[in-house]
Amino acid sequence: MSFPNWVIHASALGTVALGSLLLRDYLSGKVYKGEEMLLGKTAIVTGANSGIGKETAKDFARRGAKVILACRDLEKCAAAQDLIKQETHNQKVFCKKLDLASFKSIKEFTDDIKKEEKFLDILVNNAGVMHCPYQKTEDGFEYQLGVNYLGPVLLTMSLLDLLIKSAPSRIVNVSSSVSQAGHINFSDLNSENGYHLTLAYNQSKLALLMFTKELSKHLKGKT
Repeated sequence: MSFPNWVIHASALGTVALGSLLLRDYLSGKVYKGEEMLLGKTAIVTGANSGIGKETAKDFARRGAKVILACRDLEKCAAAQDLIKQETHNQKVFCKKLDLASFKSIKEFTDDIKKEEKFLDILVNNAGVMHCPYQKTEDGFEYQLGVNYLGPVLLTMSLLDLLIKSAPSRIVNVSSSVSQAGHINFSDLNSENGYHLTLAYNQSKLALLMFTKELSKHLKGKT
């Protein structure tokens, strides 16, 4: 039986694509399964009331960690808190107000954490916004840049001493594959001369990835 050329071509492309995925998975190493217990550990997860943040917080709680849900909407945070407690039987799950669009809110949050917590073992910068209409943060920055990049940077740097003190500790910054298409517009970071919601989002995620790489160099041997 013979097949049309387009079928053979599509099949070859599929084989190449599958091979590329398998090679990528092989080179990236083993998949982390998160089976270690986290008893005695304290974790902060931003944007923990839904999505990736909520599932991450739930996993930490299931493994015994004290988990602080850092959210802008405390009503939604409380609902997530109740659900996580019910499903994990871990009562050490707490809500705390954090608005990454406000430097004041970040300072209040980090001041409280440093007063209340002797150690901080895990910080997950998960919260973010995507494809917003043009607006600015409380401090005058383009909203996606402020929430996705500047906010997490200020949060991380404000808690860095506590994280270093708690070594071995971990900082996880949630970026996106779209960072590969990102471009830092140094001449107009605030997009005041022209705004495209996708380009602004890509820029914010690339900026967070660049911060992550530089922070990793800075913290080598410290955490």
